[in-house]
Amino acid sequence: MRFFLGDGSIIIFQTSANAIAAQKKVCVAEFTILTEKEGRRCSPDDMLAYGRRLSSLVDDCPDAFSCLTRLKLENLNLGESDFPRIFRLCKLLQFLHLDNCDMGFGSLLEVEHPRLRELEVFRSDFERVDLNWLPELTTLAFSTWLSLDDPLSFGYVPQLHTVSIRNPALSWQKMLKLSEFLGKATVSNLTLGFEKEKIWVKPEDPRELSRVFSKLRLVNLAAISNECDLTWTVFILQGAPSLEELCIRVCDCSGVRNKEKRKNLGYSEERKDADAKWEASDFKHNNLSVLRIFGFQSEDKFVGYARAVMHIAVNLKDIYFHEKPACKVECAYIGRRSNKYPRSVDGEDHA
Repeated sequence: MRFFLGDGSIIIFQTSANAIAAQKKVCVAEFTILTEKEGRRCSPDDMLAYGRRLSSLVDDCPDAFSCLTRLKLENLNLGESDFPRIFRLCKLLQFLHLDNCDMGFGSLLEVEHPRLRELEVFRSDFERVDLNWLPELTTLAFSTWLSLDDPLSFGYVPQLHTVSIRNPALSWQKMLKLSEFLGKATVSNLTLGFEKEKIWVKPEDPRELSRVFSKLRLVNLAAISNECDLTWTVFILQGAPSLEELCIRVCDCSGVRNKEKRKNLGYSEERKDADAKWEASDFKHNNLSVLRIFGFQSEDKFVGYARAVMHIAVNLKDIYFHEKPACKVECAYIGRRSNKYPRSVDGEDHA
């Protein structure tokens, strides 16, 4: 059921609770609870009012949550006890999506649930989200945080294998050390998105990464600014000896260019890869078989990078160069073709 959080919501909740009570077994039940105002138009008072409205509904119709397997919430400022209460009531919950939801700026969200398999947390003001005890969690998507420190902590997540983390890092946000940030989690599929802003991961010694990257098979480095060099990405190859596929997505646009607007948004004034320098030592990778580069151009940094990976990956089988940029639909690049990509056979041979 997909509905707006309003005065008529109580009827929907009561009807759902009655329907659930009348059935012997409900296999799949999903609530997508929307707010009248979109996230960008929601003031702190709006979010607080929406949070109180949802809390009241939980008080009035707790049975409506008892059989939920999927729950999507947006634009809510909830009380400190509301999230733990929702987790307790939704005993069968397998999928949780939170978009612009928190408990106030700088709050801490602790997540514990016996059945939750997929968690998505987007655009929150949480200081940190602690994945304390999630024995069934397999998939995590997390994006856009304001925290000055590590925005996530990984506790007991033994089944976690797919992680997607995206952030247009602000000038004051720290560089994350993946060896520390991922904690005890050993994922096999990792996506890091930079939203055309500064690189926010710190290149590390492969000996530090070997524990958290021991099962890594697929890496997707997304929305890298065209301003950035690509050499820093080699540290992931060095730290992930079992990696089989590496996908690089470069945006051939500058994102927000207006200096005043960048300053107001808190974006860095330095080069977007200023803190991501890496001098790779001579080594060989035995398992990488696929390299994909989206937004490829016949420039030295692309060609040189591809040659470097070919030299490193001794068993490389497939290389895909995609001219089409990896930018989203709203990117100003869409509809504009680059004139830097080789158009002739000679040009392709030269590249």
